[in-house]
Amino acid sequence: MKVAIVCDWLLGTGGAERVVLELHKMFPEAPIYTSQYNPSPRIWFGDKWFEDADVRTTWLQKLPKSLKKFLPVLRAWIFRRLNLDDYDLVISSSGAEAKFVRTKGIHITYCHAPTHYYWSRYEEYLKEPGFGELLDPLARLGLKLLVGPMRRWDKKAAQAVDYFIANSNFTKEQIQKYYGREAEVIHPPVDTGRFKKSASGESSTLRRGFVTAGRQVPYKKIDLAVEAATQLNVPLIVVGRGPDHAKLKRLAGRSVTFLTNLSDKEYPERFAQAEAFLFPGLDDFGIVAVEAMASGTPVIAYGAGGALDYINKTTGLLFKDQTADSLVKAMQDFSKLSFNHSKIAEHAQKFSAANFRSNFQQFLKSVLGKD
Repeated sequence: MKVAIVCDWLLGTGGAERVVLELHKMFPEAPIYTSQYNPSPRIWFGDKWFEDADVRTTWLQKLPKSLKKFLPVLRAWIFRRLNLDDYDLVISSSGAEAKFVRTKGIHITYCHAPTHYYWSRYEEYLKEPGFGELLDPLARLGLKLLVGPMRRWDKKAAQAVDYFIANSNFTKEQIQKYYGREAEVIHPPVDTGRFKKSASGESSTLRRGFVTAGRQVPYKKIDLAVEAATQLNVPLIVVGRGPDHAKLKRLAGRSVTFLTNLSDKEYPERFAQAEAFLFPGLDDFGIVAVEAMASGTPVIAYGAGGALDYINKTTGLLFKDQTADSLVKAMQDFSKLSFNHSKIAEHAQKFSAANFRSNFQQFLKSVLGKD
């Protein structure tokens, strides 16, 4: 079969890029069509991901990558005009506009989420567009004016997809809610092997305090972790940075430490040294939480979203309300429990890259047999 891979953009090393990487490993001859491509992102582990791939960009590549969030209408327009009729199978990895592509072949979309800024997080984006103090008012106006037609266009594009794959049961429900489409759940690939060594290492026996990590943006709710740890006066390490970094530092008490530039080796070790990983955001899946589990670390998570697919009595604890007080209570309850770190790490292996490829191949066999 002649196969093409399509994705919204390739600018970093996040969960969406990891899915594309595994698809590339499955179909190394397939070209990868994308709006913008950064061939030299910071790779924490391993070689450059796509240096042997046939990556084909649009004219948006000529624009600075910092303009990515300004471009949804242009991306939709460009992907819609990308004619892939020569391919038998098109696989789009999309949480935005890549699913807009047209093809006479079979089109499968691996959906990270129905486009956040049109649907589930529209109000959040309206409140905090993230363009800066000067441009936020203009961004709000643009979003208000465009959200109606873009929702219609986004939903129409979703109807042209032959098969949807969701990255979690939560995303499956969102696809049904906003697009009226059924989806198969295949969890995204997690580099569990990178963290497995730390789970059985010497540092994992000396667990103390808590850790959280991720891009510091409002919807990740890292502020709840900072407030809870400050209230309880317990050690918390906050890994990463982002637009909310200064705000989080202002909220933090003396027990909270910020680490913004960990090395390859330190990242898994920090997870393995913690009593628990705090995951207070509502995420479509939450790869970083599974990485913590691969280090043998239990997760205290907000009880909604993708976390429900991997947090249970063996792997961690869920808290009910997305508030600092609710998280504080969960951390107090956690202190009375005990966890088997080896079993947590073993459970995380279910989300390995090898399992992702195997599940995806089985899905392809089932749908291609029909067609």
